[in-house]
Amino acid sequence: MFELAKQILDETDGKICKHCLGRKLSKTIDGSNNIERADKVAQELNTDLDDVDCVICDNLFDKLDDDLYKKIDDKINQLGIEFDTFLVGSKISKDIQKRDEELSEKFNLGVETIKKEVNRLIGLGIWEIYDKEAEFESQDIVFSIDLINDPKVKIQINPLYIEGKYNKLKRGIPQTKWPCTKCKGRGCEECNFTGKQYPESVEELISEHFLKATKGREAKFHGAGREDIDVLMLGSGRQFVLEIKEPKIRKLDLKDLEDKINKINEGKTSYHNLQVCERKRKAIIKQSSPDAYKVYNALVECEDDYDKDKLKDLLNLGEIHQQTPLRVLRRRADMIRVKNVLDLSYEIIDDKTFSMTIKTEGGLYIKELISGDDGRSHPNVSEILGVNAKCAQLDVIEVSEK
Repeated sequence: MFELAKQILDETDGKICKHCLGRKLSKTIDGSNNIERADKVAQELNTDLDDVDCVICDNLFDKLDDDLYKKIDDKINQLGIEFDTFLVGSKISKDIQKRDEELSEKFNLGVETIKKEVNRLIGLGIWEIYDKEAEFESQDIVFSIDLINDPKVKIQINPLYIEGKYNKLKRGIPQTKWPCTKCKGRGCEECNFTGKQYPESVEELISEHFLKATKGREAKFHGAGREDIDVLMLGSGRQFVLEIKEPKIRKLDLKDLEDKINKINEGKTSYHNLQVCERKRKAIIKQSSPDAYKVYNALVECEDDYDKDKLKDLLNLGEIHQQTPLRVLRRRADMIRVKNVLDLSYEIIDDKTFSMTIKTEGGLYIKELISGDDGRSHPNVSEILGVNAKCAQLDVIEVSEK
């Protein structure tokens, strides 16, 4: 059992610390930790491993002392952060890592690297002090410990993700902030030096409150699609994820915050079912599922009187071929998309006007389905009725969940 220990001690002339020796013996000598394994070796071989100048790590582990944890605590207090989960990363001299790897290779040892042991020990120390859990997949903060010279501590604050649904109850509000087209967000007379094309957005009307509550640096809004600025989002709402970057406060009363935000934005926007979610939800809600659908209510105005008997032909609308609409061509690839109308009903209003409730696959442009968009959308309502028609008003009344 101790033959490998003898060989390692001979290789290092006995100048190896308990951490490094115990690490190399982790698969050959039982023990709850590396120090315990090394102590067994010292006792069995009658050798002194205390106060050794380690030729592998240069006594790196002596830096994992009270002074280091004082620096960690000072950094936490300086930033004023809350956290429940964490991860530790460290920066160690390449020479030390190389010596550690070479010793393992010489004796064909598939054991923990020195960097992993350092990270694990610091993590245990943080756990003992703060009673917080180390988490490898998704964590609130990451400690970065530079141990090359005097220890330095940095803390990366990972984003907080809030999932929910929103309704837009007033026209003229975009989903996200639009930079001024003239000054590109810098601020000019055209935008009254706000840097924005529109004074408010669905994004800003919620994010400003979350930034204040979390003391975050920045917020980013991720919606499951979007509606045009002149379109209402009704029904149960549209899914979104709000990403708060560098939040110092993570423990929030989301129901209370939801109520306050909705009261302030009454008549403009409302937000529902707010809950903390994982980062992956951001991508999931943006993915277009084959089963995704949307339901709209459109007010259709015709240039001339339409033949009411032809309205029933709209019920046969199915596969629609749409070339990228002219109004979005500058920001989207020019291509033909094939989408399907899943259901349709209508209600006559007068000789030139009717309303239409239409269920479609996600991504079908309703305004162009009605107008035809100079032949870029086929078939379309205008050609079926034999009269130029336009969408005078549009509301989204349902967006399927993804």
